[in-house]
Amino acid sequence: MRRGLSVLKSHDFQLAFLALLILEGVKPAGRWEKTLAPGLRGELKSLGLAVGVVKRFAQSGLELEETLFARVPERLQVYAARFDRRVIDKSAATRRFEGDFFGYPSCCVEAFIQQPYAKNGLARKHQAILFHWACPGCRATTELFEDYKRLHRALVEIEFSPRG
Repeated sequence: MRRGLSVLKSHDFQLAFLALLILEGVKPAGRWEKTLAPGLRGELKSLGLAVGVVKRFAQSGLELEETLFARVPERLQVYAARFDRRVIDKSAATRRFEGDFFGYPSCCVEAFIQQPYAKNGLARKHQAILFHWACPGCRATTELFEDYKRLHRALVEIEFSPRG
C-alpha cells in the first residue's frame, strides 16, 4: 500500500490523501474531477480500490471526466447510473445525493445548500484538509477531523519510493 500511496502523492497529495481516507474507511468514496492518467488509475486499483470513470457535461456543453473510487465497486455503479453522460446540476437533491455518496455530514450538506461557504469558524488550514465545507459549529466534522489529521500526518511522512 505504501508504494501506491507514494506514487499517488508524487502526482498529487490531495489525490493520495483522498485515497487514504477511503482505504481507512473514513470516507466511502471519492471523486477526482480532473482527467486521471491510466497509470494512476492503476495505482488506485493496486491499493484495492474500485475505479470508474464518468463523463459529465458542464452547462456550456463542455465534456468533463470524473474518476471515482471506492472500496465497494457497487457504489460506483450507483453514481454512474445517476450521472454518467448527464449535465452537471447543483440542485438541492443532487447535493444531498452527493453528500451522502461521498460521506459528508448531512448537517454540512444542508447548511451548504442554504448558504454555500458560510463562515464556519474553522482555521483555514483545517478547512483545507476536508473534502466538504463544514457548517458552523459542526460536531460531526469535529469528530471526523481527528481521523483526517492523523491520516494527513501519516501521508506527509510517506516518502516517495518508485521501487516500493
